[in-house]
Amino acid sequence: MSTEPRAQTPTWLPYFLLCSLIWGSGFALIKIGVEADIAPAWVAFWRCFFGAAVLWLLVLGRRLAVPRSARVWGHALVVGTVLNALPFVLFALGEQDISSLQAGVWNAMIPLFTLLWVLVVLPSEKPTPRRLAGLVTGFTGALVVLGVWDGVDSSMLAGSIACLVAVASYGLGYTYTRKYLSDVDSPALTLTAMQIGLATVELALVAPFSTGSPSLPIWPGAGPMLAMVVLGTIGTGVAYMWNLNVIRAVGSTVASTVAFLTPMWAALIGVLFLDEVLHWNTVLGALLIISGVLLTRPPKREPAAAAPPVGTSAAGGAVRGGAAE
Repeated sequence: MSTEPRAQTPTWLPYFLLCSLIWGSGFALIKIGVEADIAPAWVAFWRCFFGAAVLWLLVLGRRLAVPRSARVWGHALVVGTVLNALPFVLFALGEQDISSLQAGVWNAMIPLFTLLWVLVVLPSEKPTPRRLAGLVTGFTGALVVLGVWDGVDSSMLAGSIACLVAVASYGLGYTYTRKYLSDVDSPALTLTAMQIGLATVELALVAPFSTGSPSLPIWPGAGPMLAMVVLGTIGTGVAYMWNLNVIRAVGSTVASTVAFLTPMWAALIGVLFLDEVLHWNTVLGALLIISGVLLTRPPKREPAAAAPPVGTSAAGGAVRGGAAE
């Protein structure tokens, strides 16, 4: 009998896999909402509302200090807009015209758009041939997903553009966070609760003017409402805490690779539960996008400047960077 010790599963790995599953399934939950005629602004509001509720309960339960600086709150408002309110609305808008699995593929482009914003906003960052090749590869994958050689259906194009603008907004949000909030001496949990709470307030002001205002207390039905509760509490609340465990254990660079698994879960759940069709060009395009993302990631000896400072997805809540790397 062998006396060698049995290899143990790293304690962070279950959290990592659960986050990828939760955020990958988030696109299906969004689809359930929009197919129940919930307006995109209301989908975004509910996910922020329930997510903020969980996060603020955690902040209060841990008795964490909340910044009083108007500057910090102002930056949190900007981040809440471009990292939560705007992209959440746009992804819901996009999924009115495209499948949840396609939305999951577009979400994998977050690191590519983040790199673009980093190169624009942070002049000290210089593009390398490897990263430029990654950008070209990734955006070629986007064209493959669209199937441009056959012409693109107008509704699919509109939905895809909405999702890509959302992804570009994520990239801007990550870059802005790095530039203006990375030096704030406050827990990541507090800053995230602030930004999502402010996004909730923004959406509460906007959503009533959108089509499909809710008719409480029975709106929008048990199934869609449950989808919104899960999307917010689990995807934007609980999954954040689990992802924070991963960041603390292995760093934000490893944690951000969760974006590579979310398209797989989005495709699997979309096919099995929403009867969506997975086309060959979607698979090939997704592989090209992920390959492009891998090319843009610097070697370990270089600082991971272009990597998102947060491990997140459109289906989940934003987790501020600056954790142990």
